[in-house]
Amino acid sequence: MYRIGVDLGGTKIELVMLDIHGGECFRKKVATPREYDATLAALAELIGEAEQTVGQSASVGIGIPGIVSSRTGLVKNSNATWLNGRPMDKDLGAMLGREVRITNDANCFAVSEAVDGAGAGKKLVFGAILGTGCGAGIAINHKVHAGGNGIGGEWGHNPLPWMTAQEFNSTRCFCGNADCIETFVSGTGFVRDFRSLGGTADSGIEIVSLMQSGDALAQVAFTRFIDRLARSLAHVINLLDPDVIVLGGGVSNIDLIYEHLPKILPQYVLGGECETLVVKNRHGASSGVRGAAWLWAPGEVSHLF
Repeated sequence: MYRIGVDLGGTKIELVMLDIHGGECFRKKVATPREYDATLAALAELIGEAEQTVGQSASVGIGIPGIVSSRTGLVKNSNATWLNGRPMDKDLGAMLGREVRITNDANCFAVSEAVDGAGAGKKLVFGAILGTGCGAGIAINHKVHAGGNGIGGEWGHNPLPWMTAQEFNSTRCFCGNADCIETFVSGTGFVRDFRSLGGTADSGIEIVSLMQSGDALAQVAFTRFIDRLARSLAHVINLLDPDVIVLGGGVSNIDLIYEHLPKILPQYVLGGECETLVVKNRHGASSGVRGAAWLWAPGEVSHLF
């Protein structure tokens, strides 16, 4: 059985086909048409091309920068705005003649790392993506836990826990609320905070490099960032107690996180102890597209329309 996974973003569509062992046998990227019908046509063409290479049809899973409403069945909250308000899984399924599974791209990341990534062998995996924004997904027994509202894992749009007086009402988030976790622990938030101190940098990795060169402002910014990340993840541990937390996105490439974070987490986790592993992802930028393929478990067959 072959599985096709698609990572549908605002600028590119990436497709991968996995064999029964999880090995890649086809991969291709194309630009995303910024129009709904053209996007569906591009997806159908890519899927057809992949299936021609193996001579048989495959299951199809797609990760999108948004969610499918459990109430209406329509895409919402997508920054690829032409998808919003559309029954994308039904429309693409009708074109392909089979069931298509669609979920948030952070959920795909969590599933990928749970199946054969840094969380392999663990029952409950929390996958947090710290990049331009901040998203997360939950995988339980290798399956997405999206929840009744389809927003399971939307950790980045909760308030930063245990805010100081200086942090309270200090940031605004695109979602319309103040002080979201995303505005503090995303790469964008890390850089914003460093610049507020008077520093100059374009990425978290650059800030850490400055810190290692003796920059005092960078040291302050990193110390604050680690403390905020610890508070944010302690909130997850106190609620879900996952077996492992896997970090993705550009910020996950800061190796010092994995040295310093475990020292701070017990200060905020209930009981003053924390054995939760926090690890870097295994599949990097490929995790989302691989996770989309793994939306279909071994042995599952998509229903024909």
